[in-house]
Amino acid sequence: MAELFGQSGEAGGGIFSMILMFGGMFAIMYFILIRPQQKQQKKHQELVAALKKGDEIILSSGICGRVFSVEDKYLILEMMDKNKVKVLRQAVQGLLGN
Repeated sequence: MAELFGQSGEAGGGIFSMILMFGGMFAIMYFILIRPQQKQQKKHQELVAALKKGDEIILSSGICGRVFSVEDKYLILEMMDKNKVKVLRQAVQGLLGN
């Protein structure tokens, strides 16, 4: 009988240590992968929200231009040869060095 109680105690400790190990792995994954990605998304959203006429930007496709006008979901982008293109605000990758 004592062996049965000892074995059940070990199984309970094994489950606890396994749960603790998975919790630790999740915490490490959160701080290495998830949290930096959330920070990057927040920074991108702030960039897109702060765009104004005259900003020089680069799109995720590599196209560069100057913001001609700002709409709710779109930007009118003026290219080098004075062509204007309507693009989604979310397509903005970043500002060009000013």
